[in-house]
Amino acid sequence: MPAAASRDELLAVTNREYAKLTALLDGIPDAVALAPDDDDTSIKDVVAHRAHWIGLFLGWYRDGLAGREVHLPAEGYKWNELPRYNADLRARQRDLGWPEARAQLDEANRRLVALLEAATDDDLYGGPMAGGNNHWPPGRWAESAGPSHFRSAAKYVRARLRAIG
Repeated sequence: MPAAASRDELLAVTNREYAKLTALLDGIPDAVALAPDDDDTSIKDVVAHRAHWIGLFLGWYRDGLAGREVHLPAEGYKWNELPRYNADLRARQRDLGWPEARAQLDEANRRLVALLEAATDDDLYGGPMAGGNNHWPPGRWAESAGPSHFRSAAKYVRARLRAIG
């Protein structure tokens, strides 16, 4: 699937992928959402992780626009340390419940969509994201944090539901 190249395309793919994911998540009971797989990962963990990464993107974007240092992926971590970052995130989210994870995802998506609706094509695709340290425009970063993550979460959830039965 080619990356979005305009605000309208990005909004459409964000809304479409979020709707697919939430339709899949609706009705999943706590016991299923919290059941760990062989890697000790649950549906709740994946959902909370996706919500968190949208928040990271929103922070990167805000900091870059304000001329502040952008900590990619997060302060104290390098991209090659993502396994450590994600393990630390999982530990911080350990006691998070399923309703809270869902609420966090809903809020993160609401904030992402609000940013996209307020942005112009030039804001999102007119040049590299400030502080991003690469050629990706903000729209590409937003797509990675939002709809791309929604697709991968849905893939995990479908596989997990099949495995659970």
